[in-house]
Amino acid sequence: MGDFDRYARLTARLDAPYAVIDLAAFRRNADDLVRRSASTPIRIASKSVRCRPLIAAALDRPGFRGVMSYALPEALWLARNGVDDILLGYPTTHRTAIRELSEDPETASRITLMIDSPEHLGFLRATATGTARIQVCLDVDASLRIFGQHLGVRRSPLRTPSEVATLARTVAADDRFELTGVMFYEAQIAGLPDTSPAVRWVKRRSAAELADRRGAVVDAVKQVAPLRIVNSGGTGSLEISSADPVVTEVTAGSGLYGPTLFDKYDVFQPEHAMAYALDVVRRPAPRIATLFGGGYVASGPAKKSRLPSPARPEGLKLLGTEGAGEVQTPVQGAEADRLRIGDRVWMRYAKAGEMLERFDVLHAIDGEDVRELTTYRGEGKNFG
Repeated sequence: MGDFDRYARLTARLDAPYAVIDLAAFRRNADDLVRRSASTPIRIASKSVRCRPLIAAALDRPGFRGVMSYALPEALWLARNGVDDILLGYPTTHRTAIRELSEDPETASRITLMIDSPEHLGFLRATATGTARIQVCLDVDASLRIFGQHLGVRRSPLRTPSEVATLARTVAADDRFELTGVMFYEAQIAGLPDTSPAVRWVKRRSAAELADRRGAVVDAVKQVAPLRIVNSGGTGSLEISSADPVVTEVTAGSGLYGPTLFDKYDVFQPEHAMAYALDVVRRPAPRIATLFGGGYVASGPAKKSRLPSPARPEGLKLLGTEGAGEVQTPVQGAEADRLRIGDRVWMRYAKAGEMLERFDVLHAIDGEDVRELTTYRGEGKNFG
């Protein structure tokens, strides 16, 4: 657990809601990610961090190299602020940003776009107004298909070596583009806590299937063009991805913060490096205290696992009938009877960087020192 007593003492002067990052825990989490990746370079998933000072702090540590951004305007902004190796994790149709990229050769040399179809390539070609050569990476479906089921996220239509090689030849034949890599994101491994024997079986089966297919895809694409990037994995699957010799880099971000979605993994458990504080503003009934704000619900399927969790005082939980609200968040438990108006309750977020869309600054705690780190939002940036 986080050192909430120290956080509360050092931030007592602040008005809630506010968020803190424990820099010592952040650094230990970074070191653990490097350990788990077994010398395979880690690309930082910016959507899971959303704070330029913390992205820079991770990049300064041995074992980290490059950023995976989530939007092209964000990638342009990062490149123009010193990040020199950016892989866009998702296809883009942002016309203004595509034009800017195509008209700026230096920036274009730092950014690789993601595509998974000839249509993407055609859109980029039709939209670009400049002459800069655009680097592209092919997103390959890494889901598990078994017993007629699709287990994993719905991303790319590319799956087989022949399908990927066909698109690779289309890219290679167009002088406007340079094929630099392929990516595989196995969400059904990286994003699933180890909550049952069935989940563990799916992960093992998926890892074995993907290892075989990923190698075949990479071999097929290398017959078309050399590859600088073979990207795979996420915080939840670093060991599996980095064990494959064809993988040149893995991606992680959430593991730096240690959100609640990583509380039930068998092979690792990051420290709880980030939390936010809310004030008690009502005492509506015995065993219930109501907090101001705090309804920061994570993306994904709308269920309990996406809700924030009361962390301190221990023993509190959300009300099933209300959950976490935009303006008020009731919590219940025996400890609620000891809370008074103005007392502080600490919460943990379900995912990672999304929470920072609600905060202009993170209060960074380093030992007994506290300083402010500006988030994307605090810099006036919102990329969707």
